[in-house]
Amino acid sequence: MVDGELTRREQLVAAAFGLVAEVGLEGLRLRRVAAEVGIDQSTIHYHVATKAELVEAVAQHAAAMLATTAPPPHLPPREALAAHLDALADLVATRPELFTVTAELDLRARRDPSVRAVLDRQEAGWREVLVGLFTALEPDGPAAARAELVIAAVKGVRLVPDLAPVVLAQLVAPTEETERAGGGRR
Repeated sequence: MVDGELTRREQLVAAAFGLVAEVGLEGLRLRRVAAEVGIDQSTIHYHVATKAELVEAVAQHAAAMLATTAPPPHLPPREALAAHLDALADLVATRPELFTVTAELDLRARRDPSVRAVLDRQEAGWREVLVGLFTALEPDGPAAARAELVIAAVKGVRLVPDLAPVVLAQLVAPTEETERAGGGRR
């Protein structure tokens, strides 16, 4: 592989990701994925054994894209949270297809344990980071509940992406009030 070139499997995952964004998981067909990449359908199984494996790979691809919004570790907690939420709002605006795909995956995960496992791993890491930030901001506060609120808000704004910046900014506001009152650490 030459630097910058995708492997055939990566091409298939990217094509499947695009198709899920366009037609949903129910409309995802291996024949169409193969055609998008320019290979014969009979050879797709050399790269992904099953459609379920391809869906899992799409879930991992989406999780990797979301991981790019991780808060910078060198920032104080409130600024790290604000940076993370700003990055998510930017991602909602610039990559709306990502949030279409994650909505599809969330629905599929309700009845597909392998997709649920991928999403659970991604959300567990995200939840841990958020709980750490909220705990640093307010040691005796409801860190786990606030983390769940962030996750729920992000999942909600993917349905109305234009509201993402306003909604996600509101999740930082309570931490600013706590800091002004002297309840949080910096």
